[in-house]
Amino acid sequence: MNDHLSPAKLGFGILWPTFWTGFPIKLAVVVLFLAFGIIDFESRIAFAFFMLLASPVTVFALPTITMGLDSHIGEGVGITLLFVSAVPIDIWAFGVAGRTYFLERLRREPPDRLGSTLWLKCVLVGAIFVPILWWVESAITQGAISAVHSIVESDPLEGIPVAERISIELTLWGTVSTLVLLVLLVIGFSLVGRVIRGTAESSRHASENYQKLVARWDLMRVPGDQGLMMTTLSCVAVLLSILFWSSLPVYTPHPHDCCKHPEIKAEPSFKPIETLNKDEKMIAHLAAQVEMLVEQRAKIELERERSKGKGKASKEIQETPDAPEETEPAQPAAMNP
Repeated sequence: MNDHLSPAKLGFGILWPTFWTGFPIKLAVVVLFLAFGIIDFESRIAFAFFMLLASPVTVFALPTITMGLDSHIGEGVGITLLFVSAVPIDIWAFGVAGRTYFLERLRREPPDRLGSTLWLKCVLVGAIFVPILWWVESAITQGAISAVHSIVESDPLEGIPVAERISIELTLWGTVSTLVLLVLLVIGFSLVGRVIRGTAESSRHASENYQKLVARWDLMRVPGDQGLMMTTLSCVAVLLSILFWSSLPVYTPHPHDCCKHPEIKAEPSFKPIETLNKDEKMIAHLAAQVEMLVEQRAKIELERERSKGKGKASKEIQETPDAPEETEPAQPAAMNP
């Protein structure tokens, strides 16, 4: 075994080919589930979804992030089916990449059930490290965004235009977040390499020389019945294509309930002739209403004047004095006898 091989290189040497071996198959499964409409993932975290899907421990990474950290990766029964289908794909990918790496780089005989052994060890590491990576990366990214925003809002940088300010903020906090992610990935590769080193050390040395090991490695990928294998793969590809194109028109993506965006209606196109006709009708309608209000106001004023005239006439009649009563003639005074 190459004793100078660091744990980070050992972990990266196993995980990187495993990623490229299993990811295309899992991606085809996800596309088929999307076409059937049984899985929906958020577009705003699509990159995180594909990173977790590419992980060799997808079966544990996605549920940990979804349930343990209360982050909505997506919805639908297809998420559970993806977890189940990812297990045999990851174990097979670990077996292919592990046997190749053991023979080519470590010069060790691959033990029996190497794929399941490496998968279980990576699941153990991922169960502990993936939530820590997610939480640390999110916390540092949010802190970097707040710190950069405070720096840009300070007095020396207050006069910077908006476009340049956005570019500076994105560059600064993006650089910090990327560096932290790279450091955490190196730590994760190192942890995986340390748990794989025990399996490699317990394996016996390969007796063949390098050329025979390469020939043996090539022969492991040659199927016994090539015609049967090609026929099977062709039939599966045709079946998946038919299922995909038959179910694609039914699927309509929609966001999760927690992340729904407000509906924005498109403004209708501007038609000048229709707008002028509507304005003319509105102006004519308003003019008719104004004339009606003027007529009503004139009638009200006329009624008020008439009521005032009647009130003055009644007052004059009440103020005229009554006719004097006729006085009887005074009797002549009695004559003295």
